[in-house]
Amino acid sequence: MKRLITTGLVAATALGLAACSPKAQNETAEAGNAIAADTSATTSNAVSDVDAATDRALNKAENSLDNAGAALKNSGDRAADATGNAMVRAGEDLRDKN
Repeated sequence: MKRLITTGLVAATALGLAACSPKAQNETAEAGNAIAADTSATTSNAVSDVDAATDRALNKAENSLDNAGAALKNSGDRAADATGNAMVRAGEDLRDKN
């Protein structure tokens, strides 16, 4: 979008100054080139910033999922241990009664 606007402005300026001296035309072309370069650099920086923010967000999400998975595993292990211990005690109680 910015490039389209910049290109339009440069074209309008070039047409408006077509009757001007060669020096004015060169200065206008240089200004247009500078605007286009600034727009390109700003766009590139914005893309880099968005990429870095996306990477940080995805890393945080991955870490959260890893932590949740570890917590579930630990809970499952504790439940299995408790169930196993209860079954061992019940078996011992049955053996003692016989």
